[in-house]
Amino acid sequence: MSASALTALSPLDGRYANACAPLRPWMSEFGLMRQRVRVEVEWLVALSDAGLPELPPFSAAAREQLRALAQHFSEDDAQAIKAIERTTNHDVKAVEYWMKSRFDGHTELLAAQEFVHFACTSEDINNVSHALMLKAARDDVMLPAMDELLASLQQLAHDLADVPMLSRTHGQTASPTTMGKEVANVAQRLLAARERVAGVALMAKMNGAVGNYNAHLAAYPRIDWPAFSQRLIEQTLGLRFNPYTIQIEPHDYMAELFDAFARANTILIDWSRDVWGYISLGYFRQRTVAGEVGSSTMPHKVNPIDFENAEGNYGLANALLSHLSHKLPISRWQRDLTDSTVLRNMGVALGYTLLAHRSLLRGMGKLQIDRLRLAADLEDAWEVLGEAVQTVMRRHGLPQPYEQLKAFTRDKPMTRELMRSFIAALALPDADKERLLQLTPARYTGAAEALARAWSRA
Repeated sequence: MSASALTALSPLDGRYANACAPLRPWMSEFGLMRQRVRVEVEWLVALSDAGLPELPPFSAAAREQLRALAQHFSEDDAQAIKAIERTTNHDVKAVEYWMKSRFDGHTELLAAQEFVHFACTSEDINNVSHALMLKAARDDVMLPAMDELLASLQQLAHDLADVPMLSRTHGQTASPTTMGKEVANVAQRLLAARERVAGVALMAKMNGAVGNYNAHLAAYPRIDWPAFSQRLIEQTLGLRFNPYTIQIEPHDYMAELFDAFARANTILIDWSRDVWGYISLGYFRQRTVAGEVGSSTMPHKVNPIDFENAEGNYGLANALLSHLSHKLPISRWQRDLTDSTVLRNMGVALGYTLLAHRSLLRGMGKLQIDRLRLAADLEDAWEVLGEAVQTVMRRHGLPQPYEQLKAFTRDKPMTRELMRSFIAALALPDADKERLLQLTPARYTGAAEALARAWSRA
């Protein structure tokens, strides 16, 4: 069977390949290889600037030639490395051999070829590469996708700021809000989650087989290798240097990052379920698309599949993110290899997250508010004014206000007439009584509209 979107084992590379395409340059094996080449190149260039007598500083032409290996890294280059790996059975060593093979015809680089991968363990290259992969995926793909959701939520919050809605706490009628305010609540939560994702410092190390620069100091004992590594990692590669590690960078920052993504996803699962419920209640209708089928047998249906797909894929993403964050910080003694195969699934976890973002954004773009349905629900819920009435009664010292409203509003249908007659009989100041008489469930939304209009990312 040939490899294709139809025969792919993972739906991320099959049915959903287009939705996940933005992650592929960064989180695929190709992306890992490209970053490995970049790290090996920058380590070699930095060594040439370290004053080693056996490795003079590279010429401008040699530097350009080296950096071009990473900048112009192609799928053909990746296939060439895979071919070498079939002999070495070691993926990082294959990168080293491939780089050396590209030095043919360049006298200056050929003279320096034994300084490729000098004093490095494979994990020196891999941990930096993984951090660079995550940096690019987060900054170039995942945060922009979250920003699209935030922009959509902000627009909805403002557009629906004045649309009154019956709340439901514990599934029961409760004090009214506005649909816009409920959207603003989600936007605020997602913004905080986005800031946590963006704020995770991505760590890296280049300190040898067990984190002590053993080989480095054996060869060049007078070089300040920790300072050398820190300059390369922070100034050249834009990551945060971790000075204390075993063979591996301990992945604590990865756990923090994946937990931050999972928290954002959980917020959006909550929102997906709420919108699904609002569609079920008829508060939202979904804009139809010509040619689309809702149900294979019931022609009238427009199913909320975008929100269902979002919920399902956020769940898959969080299952993987949870395993990543729990497993990766654990390594037996100075190194075991259980993290290696797990790390290859980082892109899968982010892929399901991105897929869910796309589904949710598509679904939100189809939403149309049904003001009449919302108004009808409010008109059938005059009992919610009991809170306002008993609170004003408390202010003026009337006897047992909560108990009176409890007895009056429970176990009977409540109508406008019944509520107004109860208010009219109260011994309240005229101004307060008139204000209560003018109140309706649709007008009893507190500061909801103002709060919704005020919400902004800025």
